[in-house]
Amino acid sequence: MLKVALTGGIATGKSHVLEQFRRHGVPCLDADTLAHGVESAGTEATAAIAARFGPDIVTADGAVDRAKLGPLVFKDAAARRDLEAIVHPAVYRAIAAGLRAFALVGDYPFAVVDVPLLYETGAEKDFDRVIVVACEPATQIARLVLRGMSDEAARQRLAAQWPTDEKQARADFVITTDGTFDDTNQQIDAVYGKLRT
Repeated sequence: MLKVALTGGIATGKSHVLEQFRRHGVPCLDADTLAHGVESAGTEATAAIAARFGPDIVTADGAVDRAKLGPLVFKDAAARRDLEAIVHPAVYRAIAAGLRAFALVGDYPFAVVDVPLLYETGAEKDFDRVIVVACEPATQIARLVLRGMSDEAARQRLAAQWPTDEKQARADFVITTDGTFDDTNQQIDAVYGKLRT
């Protein structure tokens, strides 16, 4: 089973692309969803985050308050590195376990894992192929503002990630999402066909 990483900057359309692969019957994992699990009540990571950022960063139910944590780490590179050092190893362990489970339970030609910070964490070496989802930075900012983020916060998020053109240069496949959903879906179908063979 090929291990395929799906990556790209924030608000490039990775979730839509991942959902289309799911519709094709491809087993998929989402690193952000796994990170939510890692930051839930009672985990080692949550305890470590509270120790580093203070007990106020944990909600009444014991989970990490991502709404409080986000602004802290996106304006402070050292804080972001500290958070990543806690969360990323746990998320990558969960990804490895999920991929092993897919390989055991099915005869899948490939599985896709959405890993937003694939290149930033050096994890591309753990995958057989990489798909980069890309769009213009102005499109990313507009999408983030539509989600309720300020223009400044949106620009901070983009600045914290590798430039999309650097990611595209390293990718096996690039799917662009500046056009219509139909345009994007045709690209996804083409990549799906190539990965199946």
